Amino acid sequence: MPIIASSYKPRVPFTNGHFNTIYAAKIRKIRGLTYERERIALSDGDFLDIDFSFAPERSTQKIAIIVHGLEGHAKRPYMQGTARILNANGFDCASINLRGCSGEDNSKIRSYHSGASEDLSDVVNYILTKQKYHQLFLCGFSLGGNLILKYLGENRNRPDCITAAVAVSTPVDLYDSLGALEQRKNWVYRWSFLKDLRKKYQAKLKVFPNELSKENHRKIKSLMLFDELYTAPANGFTDALDYYTKSSSRQFLPQIEIPTLLINALDDSFLNEKCYPTEEASQSELLFLETPAFGGHVGFIENQEHTYCEHRTLQFFQKYLD
Repeated sequence: MPIIASSYKPRVPFTNGHFNTIYAAKIRKIRGLTYERERIALSDGDFLDIDFSFAPERSTQKIAIIVHGLEGHAKRPYMQGTARILNANGFDCASINLRGCSGEDNSKIRSYHSGASEDLSDVVNYILTKQKYHQLFLCGFSLGGNLILKYLGENRNRPDCITAAVAVSTPVDLYDSLGALEQRKNWVYRWSFLKDLRKKYQAKLKVFPNELSKENHRKIKSLMLFDELYTAPANGFTDALDYYTKSSSRQFLPQIEIPTLLINALDDSFLNEKCYPTEEASQSELLFLETPAFGGHVGFIENQEHTYCEHRTLQFFQKYLD
């Protein structure tokens, strides 16, 4: 324990992982959520933007930090849907736009990446300066889930008020996940990510022409080459494999010391075998692993109002309220 059974049993056509994934990302709409943006300074002099949303009474002492996935932002439906259900049940929410993801490029040559837990630490510390919250919860999706799990398990100081965490559709082994994305069936996702990442490289090239090159921009024809030619050197890694090895959260799971729920669907085409850490969960009292047969990647469509993982996040957090 704790490997837990899942009650998610969607109707057709959401039993198809690709349909679940695409519907959640491209068709689902969220209404009734208002954000208030704050820009914070990071430890290295860069910045990121946080979109806050609030419980109706605005007097709550609990807040959830929500972190998006690759090429996401706070206005993605999964981010807004999670904030909306938590707000309605008494949680304030801080929805992070990671570096360069808020609609304005960040100021450093580096951008966000799967292992940049120092940025999450800066957000946590910023929220604590408000001196309002007694309980702090974490929720991350895909890349954001990896960030949260790494932050919770690595050797760093963390405030005692961090109470519980949920990670959804999380590639806890980054190289294994890359192998999944490189499969032929995932060409649409791969092409979409690569198109956006190449645009970001091009924007960085205009600002940092001496550090980056047009030649490398032309060479970026795969996700691994993007990490080899940009992510790794811009963030101090030796190469892409060094980045994947040091940033994958699976190695940090045994050291997690707060209740943490990981929901990874078995039909998630972004994940391979090593992204289902059954051994770590079976040996832990605090890492709960749920592997529904269906769900796709950050899909889990259940009804028009809320997804299954939104309900599960709320339920899990409510178990640990003071």
